[in-house]
Amino acid sequence: MALRPIRTVPDAVLQTRTRRVKEFDASLQRLIDDMIETMRDANGVGLAANQVGVPLRVCVIEIPEEEDVRVLINPQMVAREGERELEEGCLSIPGYRGTVTRSYSVRVRATDRTGRPIRIKAEDDLLAQALEHEIGHLNGQLYIDHLISKDAIWKLGEEKLPKDPDSETESSSAVAESITSS
Repeated sequence: MALRPIRTVPDAVLQTRTRRVKEFDASLQRLIDDMIETMRDANGVGLAANQVGVPLRVCVIEIPEEEDVRVLINPQMVAREGERELEEGCLSIPGYRGTVTRSYSVRVRATDRTGRPIRIKAEDDLLAQALEHEIGHLNGQLYIDHLISKDAIWKLGEEKLPKDPDSETESSSAVAESITSS
């Protein structure tokens, strides 16, 4: 296993739709193991293959209260219901958080690392949020594409509310604009 560098915006691989996995070979298993190690080293909840520069439909998710890491190959969102606003961040946009709209419940179909079909249903929890976030990555989307507004993003260590226009600190909307226009 090895740590892989996490790609950050404006790297084009993050905005490119990933390709389906066709072979469940040793190189795929190495990628999965590297992704798990990289995610854990970065204190992440999930990681998509394109975040480490590999344009394949592979993601890993590890919910802190659970023992197992979920490995999803070729995941597809089967259903979404409801809406909720959540705070979210991303390893590919370090140092920022934002308020996004996510589904209340999701159903996903995928295969595991051996090619066995799996189905996951998650409702009103971190897993539902992580599934949407990681599958979004595989579709070439970032969480900033789901912000409730351009002002709904902030640098860590700063207040969530936009700064006073006379302040020397960047406003939230200026931060969002600089990230989204990258």
